[in-house]
Amino acid sequence: MTVRIQMIGTGSAFAKKYYNNNALVYGTNFNLLIDCGVTAPRSLHDLQFPLDRLDGILITHQHADHIGGLEEIALRLCYSYGRKRIKLFLPEALEKPLWNHSLRGGLENVVEGFHGLSDYFDVVLMKENVNTPIADNLTIELIRTDHIQQKFSCSLIINDLLFYTADIVFTPALLKRIVEERGCKYIFHDCQLSSPGIVHAALSELLTLPEELQERITLMHYGDDMDLNAETGRMKFAVQHCLYELV
Repeated sequence: MTVRIQMIGTGSAFAKKYYNNNALVYGTNFNLLIDCGVTAPRSLHDLQFPLDRLDGILITHQHADHIGGLEEIALRLCYSYGRKRIKLFLPEALEKPLWNHSLRGGLENVVEGFHGLSDYFDVVLMKENVNTPIADNLTIELIRTDHIQQKFSCSLIINDLLFYTADIVFTPALLKRIVEERGCKYIFHDCQLSSPGIVHAALSELLTLPEELQERITLMHYGDDMDLNAETGRMKFAVQHCLYELV
């Protein structure tokens, strides 16, 4: 199956120019937002993509550049779009912490009886390492990957074609396995431009990968100081708001 993915942001957690690294994935009659950072509502506005065109949101982990826009979207769907409820796809490990540690302060409303995520979204819990149908012609498998020690984070295999890292440290053995054993043709990989890479793979680390792996990699989650002329080997930078059709 093909993958149609549009990067609504390609920048790091602190990016202002390139927005947070979030993406729209287009299935058959289903529009899925992968992560919803602080800048996601602004980017969707720039793209003239109304919120009622969203059918679902998938969250990979609990940092603000991946969940910081959820409160706004929940409130706008509720009060501007007639309490429209869309699917919220969550790894099982994130269900309670996402509400209790991130969203409860802004979204709990005792007067109106809003006490949890399910009052705003149709919550769909996802298991790790299971290829899960999201919609027609769209399947996603969650792979737990390393980012911050002792905090849950996952990356995604989309349609058995694209490996999409959320935030991940340099893990060359995993990339090799994803290609050789899972057959992924494409890798969208977060990239820290400076070294050393501590909670993200650094560009200098990714440049040590074999060329046959580099050729599959599109770099994302870079800083606002990204230089298109930087040395990236066989890899290339993702372009903000660009629609990629992967076959």
